Amino acid sequence: MRAFARKTVGSRIARVSARVLAVVLAAVIGGWLGMAFGAKVDTPVGPADIGMSLTPSWSGESVIDVRPLGTLSFDTHNGPVRLDLTIEAVHPDVAEEILKNPRWADRLPATIEADVISGLRSLAVRAALFAVAAGFLTGLVAFRRLSRAAWTAAGSLAMVVVLGGVSALTFNPRSIAEPRYTGLLTGVPSLVGSAQSIVTKFSEYRGQLAKLVTNVSQLYEAGSNLPIFDPDPGTIRVLHVSDLHINPLGWNVIKSLKDQFKVDLIIDTGDISDHGTKAENEYVKEIGSLGVPYVYVRGNHDSVTTQRAVEKQKNAIVLDGAAATVKGLSIYGIGDPRFTPDKSVQVEGDESQSLLDLGRANAAKLTPRELPRSAATSAPEKTVADIVAVHDPTVGRGLSGYVPLVLSGHVHARSTELLPSGTRLMIQGSTGGAGLRGLEHDEPTPLTASVLYFGKKSHRLEAWDDITVGGLGEQWIQCERHIEPNPGRRISPESPQAPSPTATGSGSPSPSALASGANVPYASEVSDGRRHGTGRKP
Repeated sequence: MRAFARKTVGSRIARVSARVLAVVLAAVIGGWLGMAFGAKVDTPVGPADIGMSLTPSWSGESVIDVRPLGTLSFDTHNGPVRLDLTIEAVHPDVAEEILKNPRWADRLPATIEADVISGLRSLAVRAALFAVAAGFLTGLVAFRRLSRAAWTAAGSLAMVVVLGGVSALTFNPRSIAEPRYTGLLTGVPSLVGSAQSIVTKFSEYRGQLAKLVTNVSQLYEAGSNLPIFDPDPGTIRVLHVSDLHINPLGWNVIKSLKDQFKVDLIIDTGDISDHGTKAENEYVKEIGSLGVPYVYVRGNHDSVTTQRAVEKQKNAIVLDGAAATVKGLSIYGIGDPRFTPDKSVQVEGDESQSLLDLGRANAAKLTPRELPRSAATSAPEKTVADIVAVHDPTVGRGLSGYVPLVLSGHVHARSTELLPSGTRLMIQGSTGGAGLRGLEHDEPTPLTASVLYFGKKSHRLEAWDDITVGGLGEQWIQCERHIEPNPGRRISPESPQAPSPTATGSGSPSPSALASGANVPYASEVSDGRRHGTGRKP
């Protein structure tokens, strides 16, 4: 009897658990369907009518659709629901009144805030009502009982309340200052198709690309100067480019960004050439037409001949184991010790360790601006460095703790990392779209560059904009702003770094050593995920 009783109780618990699970599942499905189809409102916001809607999403974000220009995305919360805002219409009479009446313009921010909050409240109420209704109908269809349908509706309401609570608790106001712009150039037919089309229409495409970058840069710069980070006139603006690989499109991007973001100087972290030949030296002559200082360090595809050709250009500043003060910033540069345009070249030994040792050897000569110099007479004079430019990020890691910011390239994939020592290592993608190698895969490699903002007094990085442009034949651009959380953080080595006896204190070895070569990752050997960086096609 006891065994029978235990079996009966166990069966009842299993049946009850199954019913509860079924009700919960039906509540979630019904709630999502209700929100997807009914959580939509139109609300006036200032001079415009804004459409608001909630949609399921793996990661919480808010997206503003500004058709036909593109979208602005913000990582506003962590809940699995996305808020979409669409500008449906703009009332010209109200907009004109705002422009003419200063009092209206003063009241506009508060008015917009009140209108947005009112719209979000209406959206939340509508989402709850439709989730409850859809949950009830789902439960009625699934269970054919009013009692269970009521429980399903209650579960859908609870789901909406939980989502709203999670979104509110995880709301990040800082995200408003870090927008991501993704745009599409509409109304323009495809300019690049077959190989013959690439040859015949390449100059036309370059012109369209320049217009695209210019127009979107203007839009982004106007829309991203928010109160949280508003660059003042004294802010030093640096354009970081890398791995041009003799792609003419790279110069279009550089010139457009230089003009629209009012760049003070450009830092190129190498591989401006492809094979380092004398014939390729014609490509670097564009440097002289930029009108701003162009700081350059040699990459592994750049020969000594390439470096000398860059040195001859107006505005060019070549750094190789040396420092220069440009627009108030102290920049130290290390040329890549290798010359390996041919990926078949091999070298024996641990290349990564050699590159790391090279960085450490140069680090011994550097000091952050805020650290006092040694009073000992026997101590060698240290060079103050705000930025160190290298080609390979492995060299950059050897400088950890001796400089606030290290800029590099080489891997054709943009990334940034704050090292434990306080040094930020920024790796640029390919501003030239990896050259011709960018066409080796299904989608062309995007063109990337970044605008860095430095404080005039602190000489520290305060924010940066990552710009990604669609590769050859693609007509889209993405801009993403990042704010430096702690610009004035302390920079100090993690542990004493002793340079290897084989490392040299100069930026790079002699030309004879360069000729020996080394085995380095070639652009075509890097995986798609690393090559394409953060660029994405909308």
